[in-house]
Amino acid sequence: MVNRPANMKAYEFVVLSSLRAQQLLAGCIPRLEGDHRAPTMAQMEVAGGYVTHAEASDLSGPRRD
Repeated sequence: MVNRPANMKAYEFVVLSSLRAQQLLAGCIPRLEGDHRAPTMAQMEVAGGYVTHAEASDLSGPRRD
């Protein structure tokens, strides 16, 4: 189980982790060492501060105005 940072709301942690997991599944290189599945690695990266809001949102695609 990966604990979210105390300064991050639960919803924010879940959204950032899911976006990062999608990036990892698309072929991005993990920023941490270890042999974990994409969702777990993404949670570990977000909890460790290796992923920022801007980096994770790059995967969200074009804006629909």
